[in-house]
Amino acid sequence: MMPGVPERRTHSYIRHGTTSLFAALDIASGFVIGKCYKRHRATEFLDFLKEIDARVPEGLDIHIIMDNCATTKPL
Repeated sequence: MMPGVPERRTHSYIRHGTTSLFAALDIASGFVIGKCYKRHRATEFLDFLKEIDARVPEGLDIHIIMDNCATTKPL
């Protein structure tokens, strides 16, 4: 990889059973909304945000803290 060049994958890239977990926590009640997806795309993330919006009562604010969804590597 070089600076400014995006990471590339071959057409045969397989995740080998890896699952993406998206989760939302209601701090006041401790209730968790969670969903696992086989794929890791913006489409799945948008579906999860829509599910949160459908489950949260009207009039309440939603505050989102996000990670970049990348695996961490020890230094």
